[in-house]
Amino acid sequence: MDKIGTANETDNKSKMNKIVAIHQPNFFPWLGYFAKIASSDTFIIFDDVQFPKTGGTWLNRVKLMISGDARWASAAIDRNYHGTRAICEMSFSTDNPWREKILKSIESNYRRHPFYNETVELIAPLLLSQESNIAEYNIEVILAIVDRLRLDTDKLKRSSSLPHKGSSNELLCSLTQLVDGDNYMCGGGADGYQDETIFSESGVILCYQNFTHPVYPQRGQKGFMAGLSIIDAAMNLGWVGVQKLFDRN
Repeated sequence: MDKIGTANETDNKSKMNKIVAIHQPNFFPWLGYFAKIASSDTFIIFDDVQFPKTGGTWLNRVKLMISGDARWASAAIDRNYHGTRAICEMSFSTDNPWREKILKSIESNYRRHPFYNETVELIAPLLLSQESNIAEYNIEVILAIVDRLRLDTDKLKRSSSLPHKGSSNELLCSLTQLVDGDNYMCGGGADGYQDETIFSESGVILCYQNFTHPVYPQRGQKGFMAGLSIIDAAMNLGWVGVQKLFDRN
């Protein structure tokens, strides 16, 4: 796995208008995730925050087009633990063949798509990786896709490698400043729970991604289905086609 930069490897670029985005290491993320990486100067992978004890999470599941509908593709998690754990402490289940099940589903539902071969060439080895740590597995996937999209992998940092402090908004400000950023970019849905006063007092400018989901041809579909894994876009457009989507956002 390619190494993600640590705090000591932060460059000495000017702080002026340096945009920082922060996000958990999602499982085969959607287009908006990679658009955020493309739009930021530094992208911090939030790998040391608490893993949700219950409920669904994008850390181990994502939607794909299955039998003509958007359905969950999920990785089984080992929840046999007490108390709380950070994302980087969590593991996938070792007695569930979820990797093979998801790959079989991809083969069944996407094999007739125009860019199936080139997409599976990249995705299959990543999906079948025997890495059990959730953070490590997802970061490996994200790095490989970022590299394939010809984005800069050096802009990715791990929060666990940075000596951050505080919680909630203070934590986001701390991480932004630790990588010499002066702009924190949050998703469009974050408006309403970000405290602009805290950001202002910390000298960090709060800005929004404002990502508009591009509409692209989806083989066999009459209406467009948004919010699917980037795998769907690659199957329909190819990796070069996905790159062009980012140029328009």
